[in-house]
Amino acid sequence: MEAQEYIDSGILELYVYGLLTETENLEIAEMAKKNPEMDQEIIAIEKAIVALSSSFSPFHSVANFEKIKARLELKHGKVVDMKPASTWSQYVGWAAAVLLLLGLGYQTLELTKTKEAISTVGTEKDKIQREYAFLDQQNKETEKNLTIVRDIKNTGVTLGGQAVSPNSFAKVYWNKQTKTTYIDAAGLPTPPKGMVYQVWSLKLSPVLTPTSIGLLDNFEGNSQKIFAVSQTDSAEAFGITLEPAGGSLTPTMTQLYTLGKV
Repeated sequence: MEAQEYIDSGILELYVYGLLTETENLEIAEMAKKNPEMDQEIIAIEKAIVALSSSFSPFHSVANFEKIKARLELKHGKVVDMKPASTWSQYVGWAAAVLLLLGLGYQTLELTKTKEAISTVGTEKDKIQREYAFLDQQNKETEKNLTIVRDIKNTGVTLGGQAVSPNSFAKVYWNKQTKTTYIDAAGLPTPPKGMVYQVWSLKLSPVLTPTSIGLLDNFEGNSQKIFAVSQTDSAEAFGITLEPAGGSLTPTMTQLYTLGKV
């Protein structure tokens, strides 16, 4: 860059103000030594600054100006005024923080409600599924039992109440071809704890011959009170007695609840 270009660019003013880098300061100082025109321009700028400062502070000498300039350290940047935040701005900040906290609290509350609702729905769904499974099982059992009752191949044998329990009754559904046998025990009272109903197929002649064909286990748990027992080859009568849990080898005749001939 030529001397006149330096003068026109305004960089010499920055040089006088001390706002250039050290490398730039050295470069301009060297050129000013070689170029009287640049040197005169720098002197003229310095005088103008001194004159301007004197007009505002006439009692300050050139030496004082240099001291002030050195103390201000006007080398690489500007002084930025920092205005304290106003009280109104602080209030706005606090209000925003409070609103944010309230918003977060509301969202947390709504999230908790949503989770509880989902949990409730899940619990209700599980309950409905269990009830559906139970009803479905009951429906299947009902259909099965209706099939047994309606099967024209089954021989129905009604068992009437005996001396120990005159109001008791039961019914046997016996398929002589397949030998399958079912007992409808809805007319029997719930057996006492530790006791169980035992079903017998009976031959009446030449002598009474009882054969156990099964126990009516889980009496209370069977809601429809229809029980499958062992296959029966032949029978002239059926009877049901009340026996100790696990059953007996021979029927306890004093505890004969129902009896009926084929």
